[in-house]
Amino acid sequence: MALPNKPRGEIAAVVNPEVVEHSCDVLIVGGGMAACGAAFEIKKWASDDLKIILCDKAAMERSGAVAQGLSAINTYIGENAIEDYVKMVRNDLMGVVREDLIYDLGRHVDESVKLFEEWGLPVWKKAEDGSNLDGSKPAPTLREGGQPVRTGKWQIMINGESYKCIVAEPAKKALGEESIMERVFIVKMLLDKNRPNTIAGAVGFSVRENKVHVFTCKTALVACGGAVNIFRPRSTGEGKGRAWYPVWNAGSTYTMCAQVGATLTMMENRFTPARFKDGYGPVGAWFLLFKAKVQNGLGEFYAGSDAAKEELKHFMPYGASAVTPTCLRNHLMVNEFKAGRGPIYMATDVALNAFLDEKRAAGLDEKAVKKYWKHLESEAWEDFLDMSVGQAGLWAGANIEPEKVGSEIMPTEPYMLGSHSGCCGIWTSGPNEDWVPTVDGARSHQYKWGYNRMTTVDGLFTAGDGVGASGHKFSSGSHTEGRIVAKEMVRYCRDNTYTTELAQSAQELADEIYAPVKRYHEFVGATTAADVNPNYCKPAGIMMRLMKATDEYGGGVATYYMTSGKLLGICMDLLELLREDADKMAAGDLHELMRAWENYHRIWCVEAHIRHIQFREESRYPGFYYRSDFPSVDDENWKCFVNSTYDPQAAEWKCEKVECINIIETDPWL
Repeated sequence: MALPNKPRGEIAAVVNPEVVEHSCDVLIVGGGMAACGAAFEIKKWASDDLKIILCDKAAMERSGAVAQGLSAINTYIGENAIEDYVKMVRNDLMGVVREDLIYDLGRHVDESVKLFEEWGLPVWKKAEDGSNLDGSKPAPTLREGGQPVRTGKWQIMINGESYKCIVAEPAKKALGEESIMERVFIVKMLLDKNRPNTIAGAVGFSVRENKVHVFTCKTALVACGGAVNIFRPRSTGEGKGRAWYPVWNAGSTYTMCAQVGATLTMMENRFTPARFKDGYGPVGAWFLLFKAKVQNGLGEFYAGSDAAKEELKHFMPYGASAVTPTCLRNHLMVNEFKAGRGPIYMATDVALNAFLDEKRAAGLDEKAVKKYWKHLESEAWEDFLDMSVGQAGLWAGANIEPEKVGSEIMPTEPYMLGSHSGCCGIWTSGPNEDWVPTVDGARSHQYKWGYNRMTTVDGLFTAGDGVGASGHKFSSGSHTEGRIVAKEMVRYCRDNTYTTELAQSAQELADEIYAPVKRYHEFVGATTAADVNPNYCKPAGIMMRLMKATDEYGGGVATYYMTSGKLLGICMDLLELLREDADKMAAGDLHELMRAWENYHRIWCVEAHIRHIQFREESRYPGFYYRSDFPSVDDENWKCFVNSTYDPQAAEWKCEKVECINIIETDPWL
């Protein structure tokens, strides 16, 4: 007899789960910021008879990228011009963005931030004397004209350890508990049996009960975040679960939409953030609020050196911008490592002591300076305690005092996302405005076709990380896109009165979803150890193989993010083998079944990523990835979108160039 699957208290999976069928008009898949925005907004516009269901793989209070909290909101327009916001995003993403989507977001995002504050989120304000008031001090609200504490042109400081809880509560209240299903993992979107290219439903399973849930719907929002654990992380052993991006994001948004034929865009783009080493702690507040700088192992502040300026000239015009794009800042760091001038430090000691010197120069006595120092020290630690507790623990465990010694930073493994400093995702329609261009041809070549943020599949919408070519929306922008989509989904339901029908029966879908469980029970008796079997493999092994392939051949940390056409070809071959073996995955409990389906999603997501890098014959994002055979930014041939579409009938991929049109006037150097 085989040993138990996992002696860890997980819920055993059974061969024949209960099958539950649901019918609704609107299905919201996900529970992060975008889904919360949609849930909060949609009832304002929906008629009483419009049935809405939200499914979250986790629980809304602590799901999504904001789950652990944040210390800043990174997109708040305020006194700035929306046109400048568009220019900032365009510059940081090396010139290739959907400006219509970015402008549309910019004109709505402040309302979400004001709502957050009214719901209870503490926002730092400027006092009359110009000093900073943290969120615990009384001050006028943003809606009342209160001036937020800026850490940059677009960022404002918050006390955000409970940020997601605060945003989830009004979303759940607005939608109603009876319309929310938590701990249900949606794994496949389903097309209509009778109407081509039209969404009709979805299927998933409970991660707490042996139940498969089959949904029919008229319209759906897929907002399940981006992808993590698709490249091998720097951490090993028990630290392998550490990541900058939330580990439960498995590329489900991109995979599920692509599988039903939604066009993807800019999937070659990945985000490789520079973060505090090992703890993945955020660096934004240190750069912007504390004015810290980076120095190499020789103590040189290399980023502003003449050598760095000369290097950035290779990437004109982006290297000539007032703010160096994120990927190029990474590029300078990678160059320091390659030249043997590592490690790289965030000079926390220099930054904090510079603040004290400023106070002394302003005439403060030492008693006042010490009082100010205690406040500054608490802010420095709170930056991590708000959003990355593990980094604070690492500092404490490694006896690091940031006021006395700098802390190592380095680029992480790559992630795929569309709401941070990355722009991969799904091609969606822009707002129905005269200033949004309409290009003749297929939807994949158009900027608008009727419903804002709808994909190229009728009735299928996305938001947040799902919307491609429009990064830098962050948490507030993702919530805003959810609110935008909510109104559009209601309008879609009003405009379309047809009845949906699925092509497969509920039982056929359940058999497909529980195939890894059936395989486990069929073959587990062949060996004395459940994890070692000639007839199946386990999800953990498949995940390790995927990470190894991408890391070594797809431009991971092992190669300083360098790849080539030859290496990408090998990666694709490995993915083909991996997909075959993934069909033999087995799951003995519900946790493993979840991991199995996350693996399916990650493999699809990575394949799209590799196909796009192969197709784009340039290095558009040096510092995020490089192609050694096309090492330069080639604006003449590649200042364009790369779109891909999977045909679910023919089971074939197609990649193509799509024109990038500027809506906002470009700066002279662009």
